[in-house]
Formats: sequence, structure tokens, C-alpha cells
Amino acid sequence: MIALSTDDFGLKAKVLTEVLPYIKMHRGKTVVIKYGGNAMQDEGIRRMFASDVVLMRYVGINPVIVHGGGPQITEYMRKLSMEPSFVNGHRVTDSETMEIAKMVLVGKVNKEIVSLINRHGALSMGLSGEDGNLIMAGKRPSEDGADLGWVGDVEHVNVEVIEELLSHELIPVIASVGSDEEGNSYNINADIVAGEIATALSADKIIYMTNVKGILDPSGELISRLDAEGCSRMLANGDVSEGMIPKVSSCLAAVEGPVGRATILDGTIEHALLLELFTSGGVGTMIVQSMDDLLEGE
Repeated sequence: MIALSTDDFGLKAKVLTEVLPYIKMHRGKTVVIKYGGNAMQDEGIRRMFASDVVLMRYVGINPVIVHGGGPQITEYMRKLSMEPSFVNGHRVTDSETMEIAKMVLVGKVNKEIVSLINRHGALSMGLSGEDGNLIMAGKRPSEDGADLGWVGDVEHVNVEVIEELLSHELIPVIASVGSDEEGNSYNINADIVAGEIATALSADKIIYMTNVKGILDPSGELISRLDAEGCSRMLANGDVSEGMIPKVSSCLAAVEGPVGRATILDGTIEHALLLELFTSGGVGTMIVQSMDDLLEGE
């Protein structure tokens, strides 16, 4: 064991006292976390993410995790000699691809996340949008009229399912698959699912963990804070890259509804979740309805 100096003890005590106000601020609040990108690919980062989520739960925050798994679906399709096809960023999902997506998202990725969290001491429960009719979906039309197959949009979220799990201090881990009233399954963009769930829960905050720093200005610099008006303007002007459009659009819809704040951050940063929740600067780009809302919360 390495002996700590008086200075080391003082520094640790200072850190703990600085964190306390943020624990008080978030205690009892619901935070929806969209988990994906490189944060899901690297084993060390996956373990760190799981421990951070457990810490959130132990200090009284209610985390709700939503995940996709596009790279994993593509990898498995190629193992079966199937070549993925995309239209406007959406995976064309025929019946066979839908079955593979369900197998990967629900049967593999979801279970791996649940197992990692449970290994750290808190209890999580994995489910898909089909469980308990959690996510009712409808077919998503393509912008150019192409048939995307079983690609869906969220029509309704049955939040009672999530609220029941939270009431038992469980951490819901939700795969982005939904179904319609006839029982047809739909592959749904996980960014959209996360935003819809956050809105339905009136979550205090939604966090998108991705593999980029956040929203960048035209010169490539990180924008640390952005209000809804500025966010809308960037989308309208085409200042948001194609892969970020679903995330930014979902953030905007969330903060224009009941969600207090939305953040897009680089999930590969060490303990990114804790830095975002428990420090004054946070990481990534925070989006709020107006800058007045931001000032009131500080």
C-alpha cells in the first residue's frame, strides 16, 4: 500500500467537498444515458462506464440506459456474408436483418451491459422496447420515398415499465427495438429512442455518449454551451455533420419539452459521466432551452 502525504489527503478531501453540491443537485433525479460509439467498443471503457453508472445509483441518481449497436450488427451481418445497406443514414432492415438486429441488440449487447453493471454491485435489468409494450412504433418513411423495411419511429413510450423498475432501485438497460400493435418488430435509431424516453419520463437530463467531443463550430472548436435557438440555427444551416443530426435533433426536442438539459460528450474520456455530472465545467456540449435556464441552475 502506498502511503499518502498530508497534501494528498487534503486534495482528496477538497475533491469530495466540491462534489457534494452536485450530488445534492442530482439526487432523486432521472438521467437518461444514450450509450454507444467507441464507448461501447473498448473493454476498459465499458468497465469504467459500468462503475460510473453504479456510483450514480449509489448517490441517489436514477440512471436509465438506452443503447443501440450498429457496428455490432454490421459485424455479425458480414460474418453471414450479408452486406449492410443504408439510405440517408438508416439501415435498410428486411425481415432477416431485423432478426439479426434483435439477436445482437437484445441477446448480446444488452446482456453484456447488464452483466458489467451487476458485477459492480448494483442491480440492472435488461429489456427491449418490445417488453411490456415499452416502445410502440410505426414504420418510418424514407425522405426520398425508398422502402427502409422494418425501420421505425417511436409513437408512444409506456413509462410505467421504467418507473416500476426505478421504484425498486433497478437500473433499466433498454435496447432500441420497438413493436406495433400487430406485434411487428422495428429497428429504431437509439438516439431517437433515448430522446423520446427522456421526454416521456420528464428526465432532469439526457446524456449522449459518443466518440466525438460534442458539437463543433465551423472552425472545429468545441461549443461548450448552446441554447435551443442556436441549436435550431445550426441544424437549419447545415452546420451539424450527418452522423450528429439525430443526436442534436433529439437534444433539441428534449429541451424544448420537459427535459432540463441535454449533453453530447466523448464517452472515451476517462470517467466522462462523472465529470459531466459532478464538476462545474462538465465535458462536451450542453444544450438548454435558454441561457437563463442555465444560469438559474448554477
